[in-house]
Amino acid sequence: MGVKCKACIAIVFILLLLGSMWLHGNLEDQWNTCSKFYSVKNKILTFIKVNSSDEDVASLRVCPGQRFQIADLLAHLQEAPVSTNDVLLKPYLASWDELIKFLEALGPMVGIISQEIESKTSIIRDLAQKAEKEAEKKMKEMTSHDRSSNYSKMNYELSFGYTSVRSMIKWELENGLVDFHEHSNSGCRTLLRLHRALLWLQKFLEELGKDAAEGEHLRSPSDLCKETYRRTLAQHHTWWVRKAAELAFIAMPERPYFYQLVCVETQAEAAVVLNRVVRAIEEVYERNEVTLRENGMLDLP
Repeated sequence: MGVKCKACIAIVFILLLLGSMWLHGNLEDQWNTCSKFYSVKNKILTFIKVNSSDEDVASLRVCPGQRFQIADLLAHLQEAPVSTNDVLLKPYLASWDELIKFLEALGPMVGIISQEIESKTSIIRDLAQKAEKEAEKKMKEMTSHDRSSNYSKMNYELSFGYTSVRSMIKWELENGLVDFHEHSNSGCRTLLRLHRALLWLQKFLEELGKDAAEGEHLRSPSDLCKETYRRTLAQHHTWWVRKAAELAFIAMPERPYFYQLVCVETQAEAAVVLNRVVRAIEEVYERNEVTLRENGMLDLP
């Protein structure tokens, strides 16, 4: 077997390792490329007044010919915050669905990371469905008198057990589902892994939306992704996972491709769109950070 062939096999092995390990040290999923490249002239572009306030920015529109839609991502992120300090799980997980599509659109090398992320969202959704079925079963087993006297409590558990981050934490603590010393597939532990990955994507999009300093060129998305990864998610990964991740980032597309993904033509327009998304992510992230810290869950194994 030739040296080149052995090198190819080694690279494939490393990428498969990355896909399976990312969020623990792991990240997630297989990547799908965009259905096709298309001319900017033929796209439906968002009308943006550069250097204006958010109130002057028109609603983001659907980008034809691609699965990822920046408008859908922003909508889910903006729906997630509730009351003054909580996050609704349904729109939170829906925003992750869009971020998975975003990662998949960057090509197979980067997209391999998204599989693990998708598995994490599935864990929380499965737990929510299981809790709902258990609550329904308990309701059916009650006598008429018990059902009447306990209806309010049971209805709360059925409706709100996994409705928000805070209600999920309350539910899992009360039902002994959270292990603070060993690995478990609780919703709280799973949320923490998603939470860490969200910070990485927030910082990456934030850097991607910045203009170059005077006299300098815009940095490549590959470099920005690697740098923000090192400052955030890499802290929770083994050496092998970190090296595999950085290898995957090398294949990341250049800036014009990202402009297509968010339906803009210039860096100035991209900055307006990405800054809106970054602020929405930051709101969700900060709320979850506070909630996890209050419950001593920022270091769940």
